[in-house]
Amino acid sequence: MLTKNLIGLIADATGMSKKKVEELLSTSNAIIRETLMSGKAVQLQGLGTLEVKEKKERVIVLPNSGERKIVPSKNQLVFRPVTNVKDELKNI
Repeated sequence: MLTKNLIGLIADATGMSKKKVEELLSTSNAIIRETLMSGKAVQLQGLGTLEVKEKKERVIVLPNSGERKIVPSKNQLVFRPVTNVKDELKNI
């Protein structure tokens, strides 16, 4: 779903103007981003949790040459859905 479609659906459901919904969504995204960058998790009620986790350094083997390479550690954005969403996704 595109952001403009989401804005339209929220505006229709709430009766708010599309401009106001766009501002609200933009502000929410900025706050979520700042929270994640500060190392804190963000819980979205009824949906799940967003958090930044460190993926540790590891050794991989290239399949074509058999060469071993070290992949450096990096931060990764992780989403953990709540249990009922996880169960619903299994039934799709």
